[in-house]
Amino acid sequence: MPYLLGNALAWREGAARRLDVLLWGVLGVVCIMLATYLAGEFWDQREDRLSVALGKSRFAGGSGMLQQAAVAPNTVLAASVLSVALALCVGTILQYGYRTGPWTLPLGILGAIGGFFYSSRPLRWVGRGWGELWIGFCYGWLPVAAGCYLQGGAIPAAVHWLSLPIALTIFNVILLNEFPDYEADLQATKRNLAGRLGRERAAFLYVLIAALSWMSMSCAARRALSTSLIRMYLPVLILSVGLAGAMLRGWWRDRRRLEWLCGANLIVNLGTTATLMLNL
Repeated sequence: MPYLLGNALAWREGAARRLDVLLWGVLGVVCIMLATYLAGEFWDQREDRLSVALGKSRFAGGSGMLQQAAVAPNTVLAASVLSVALALCVGTILQYGYRTGPWTLPLGILGAIGGFFYSSRPLRWVGRGWGELWIGFCYGWLPVAAGCYLQGGAIPAAVHWLSLPIALTIFNVILLNEFPDYEADLQATKRNLAGRLGRERAAFLYVLIAALSWMSMSCAARRALSTSLIRMYLPVLILSVGLAGAMLRGWWRDRRRLEWLCGANLIVNLGTTATLMLNL
């Protein structure tokens, strides 16, 4: 969705509608996302096994395919590497075949580095305490900027304003999804942000980031879109405020409530992106 938002922004700025470029770009984004998720399945096997043993959640413990021996671990890793290679092929086709500009491959490589090495060693951003920031960047600014650049050959200032609320809300998706895995990650010495802060402080950080996302939507309305954005955003805002209140009340301590919070939190991210798209 953020990549499609970037394409729509380029069209609003006067770029020609290149649907072939859009579709090739979608393929590249999907390949990078597959590489990211598959690498996570391979490199997080121990944490996922512990998480399932401590209490399965839809938002924790991975897919369970490796734990059930449904597929060989090396096959998953090979598929992840192959997805990176396919993404690079797509970037090469776009840059040299469709002449989308010299920043095409660098933008794609940046996304591949952020995604593949989120879980993969030796970099393993998720264990360094700022992997969540990488995801905010790679799911926020980067796909919006890439989509706009591929269509129009430029990255206008509106990209920065529109991508900020997406980056903040996906940051919170990653942060909250670390809560169900908290005990398993501690046992596996996986030092993500929630593990470093502890859940009490991580809950307060969640509320702070949520408040920043509300303010960033206001800035996007004033700087890049129109005030009608706020009216359309209101249902998402109400849900987000409710989630922030639930975090402050400690609902995350109850595993069943936590699963509901994680699902609603994802809706906030998707709703934020959809609201921006509908206002272009």
